[in-house]
Amino acid sequence: MGPGPFRPSDLAVHAARPLLARQQFEPPELDEVIVGCIMPGPEEANIARVVSLRLGCGDQVPAWTVQRNCASGMQAIDSAAGAIVSGRADLILAGGTESMSHAPVLFSRETTALLAQWAAARNLRQRLGVIASLRPMHLKPVIALLLGLTDPVVGLSMGQTAEVISRRYGIDRLAMDTYAVRSHHRLAEAQAAGRLDEIVPLIDTNGQVYDHDDGVRPDSSVQKLARLKPFFDREFGNVTAANSSQITDGAAWVLLASEQAVNDHKLPVLGKLVDTQWAGLDPAQMGFGPVHAATPLLKRRRLNFDMIDYWEINEAFAGQVLACIRAFDDVDYCRKELGLRNAMGRIDEGQLNVDGGAIALGHPVGSSGARIVLHLLKVLEQRQARRGVAAICIGGGQGGAMLVERT
Repeated sequence: MGPGPFRPSDLAVHAARPLLARQQFEPPELDEVIVGCIMPGPEEANIARVVSLRLGCGDQVPAWTVQRNCASGMQAIDSAAGAIVSGRADLILAGGTESMSHAPVLFSRETTALLAQWAAARNLRQRLGVIASLRPMHLKPVIALLLGLTDPVVGLSMGQTAEVISRRYGIDRLAMDTYAVRSHHRLAEAQAAGRLDEIVPLIDTNGQVYDHDDGVRPDSSVQKLARLKPFFDREFGNVTAANSSQITDGAAWVLLASEQAVNDHKLPVLGKLVDTQWAGLDPAQMGFGPVHAATPLLKRRRLNFDMIDYWEINEAFAGQVLACIRAFDDVDYCRKELGLRNAMGRIDEGQLNVDGGAIALGHPVGSSGARIVLHLLKVLEQRQARRGVAAICIGGGQGGAMLVERT
């Protein structure tokens, strides 16, 4: 996959402009801009500030970038909510952006050391000595994306952690592929029915229009997916490229406002952020993050699964989502890992990721947390429902969950 036509800041700017254009206030009236992003380019340090200025927010609006791996976009929303609740702000633009196709290609440590010797060389003889020590291995690039998707503490890639938790519950290849196919079919149906009205088109410098996410495969089937070989454990594994989230580019935004700002600017209210929970767990089983975050959130609010109308759990991997469903309903897991007396309950899969998820749509890491919150609010609006939970697993062994309500 070569670099896409848009840098992270391009995606963020194009996504935010229509949102801001619909409002009665001007961009400089924002109190803050917060963006989640994992891999901003070297020319976009503190990418939030770059985006804020490009949006015309002006010099006086502060902007900052957050990084909580897969949940960076959700962290941006949480940080904005905290600022508003504390009284420090009334109106904040928050979200996430990622252009994974622009992930940098790096030099190895050995090559970097060689370049440093070249820079320090004072004469031709020293430079020739550096050239003489050059070997083919020095030309091998380091793919930052692959490196970033591997946990440095436990030494497992995210896909390998999905294998770990899937095996814990005996989730086989057929179950994973079946879930992946459903994600594609649900997304294709949502696109055809026009339910993704939060999506805005992009136009590149050559005039090409991108008006929908093109990762969806409406003709996907279990038979087709069965042809693929395991990617992360080639001998014994079940996780393939097809039942994993897609590597894509994207951005998502929401406006958060105090009641005063809603009234002052006559803002349309899509919903209310009720509560947020972050959790930590074994990095080797990071896929259980949604369970560890959503459980204390629901307990604190005295809510059971029957009181949640819809769920969005980011589809990092099909096996990972299925394992979360099992863990919620497993008395032993809930007792040993969560300190509960009983199981939380079983999520109705008819209420989970009803318009597909990252397996079909993609997982631009910095933006996915914001996207699932936004889409959950749209689902509640479209289906005249009241309450939903958005949850996400986070590389490094964390989980995040947000409880939202339609008002």
